[in-house]
Amino acid sequence: MSQVLIGTCNWLDHKGFYPPELDKSSRAKEKLTYYASQFSIVEVDSTFYGIPRPDVAMGWVQRTPDDFVFNVKAYRTLTGHGTREEPKRPATPDEERDFVELIKPIREAGKLGAIHYQFAPWVTHSVKAREALLEVRERHPDDRVAVEFRHRSWYEPEAFAQTTELLTEAGITLVAVDAPQLGSATAPPVLAITSPKLVIVRFHGRNYKTWYQKGGTSADRFDYNYSADELSPWMRRLRDVEGKVEEMHLLMNTNAGSQGPDNARLLASVMGVKLPGVGRSYQGSALPG
Repeated sequence: MSQVLIGTCNWLDHKGFYPPELDKSSRAKEKLTYYASQFSIVEVDSTFYGIPRPDVAMGWVQRTPDDFVFNVKAYRTLTGHGTREEPKRPATPDEERDFVELIKPIREAGKLGAIHYQFAPWVTHSVKAREALLEVRERHPDDRVAVEFRHRSWYEPEAFAQTTELLTEAGITLVAVDAPQLGSATAPPVLAITSPKLVIVRFHGRNYKTWYQKGGTSADRFDYNYSADELSPWMRRLRDVEGKVEEMHLLMNTNAGSQGPDNARLLASVMGVKLPGVGRSYQGSALPG
């Protein structure tokens, strides 16, 4: 049987999920301790916006149980997003080095789930883009790596066949997504096994009205409450591949209010999965820093 881990794509938002003394604060350290008492996996999305020092990652390790898992999102210049000041700027050697160094404490603690590369919606299928996938593998030769495409060109029949063959040879997980099917910058909900080690599904919600909205926040874009009926088809798809991979990571990216944890708990109920983190006691953060 595959191990199924269910969680959210960050731990900082989720207003209404935390105890009152944490809910109104921005105390990321204490919030992580509480989050890890309820779930056993989180995707770190803050690393997309900036690369922390390795000692910050060590703090994450220290504040979570031994069996807690971190998926780490790649820094934005590594996935074609560039920076706010320099859109589409490629990564510098220093950025590549710093991101690799960030991963080390998590890996050494045995808590690294996967390194997540979410390519920009304007990164279309091409020979050059496929070569970039091999560069990702070379950057992380011994880690589980996952890639998420956002442009539909990757899913055209010929392109999809070429890409899944390459990912399978490289042992890279193709991330499946649930998102509004609207325009060219939304991947279809395709589940394909390209690594026997891992399947990842990210749930972005289905808010058609705000998907391409400019000037809003991520909470606006990913403002969505799933229903059990919407999640049930994924349960059937995942049951079909269960046992064919070592792990499944199911991550909610809905983040308005407490939607992330609420939707994750609903998904666990639909899947018939007991959340491994439920039952852990939370007594506040007694760890250093």
